[in-house]
Amino acid sequence: MNPVVGEIALGVYALLLAVGGVMGFVKARSQASLIAGLLSAVIASVCAGWSIRDPTTGFGLGIVLALVLLSLFAPRFAKSRKFMPAGLLCLTSLVVVALLAFLLIRPAA
Repeated sequence: MNPVVGEIALGVYALLLAVGGVMGFVKARSQASLIAGLLSAVIASVCAGWSIRDPTTGFGLGIVLALVLLSLFAPRFAKSRKFMPAGLLCLTSLVVVALLAFLLIRPAA
């Protein structure tokens, strides 16, 4: 699989994190959601940019970010059973982890 797929995935993940943070702020006036969402989006964007020069490091850091967010939102989803926002973030983070791990294990030929 082409590493560009991972770069795009990290870019889309960054966009979803930013939109989620803004939505949390608009709906609940949660400054914490806004800051955490935008900060996470910046980190995911940095990982995407880094992966262009060094896919191993960029994807590795992207996996770490997605695992951290998964570990924060999985208990929230388990407790609330509400898909938005915790379930969506869990699902998205799992997909990002799986995709980036696959790209690290099976680099492009």
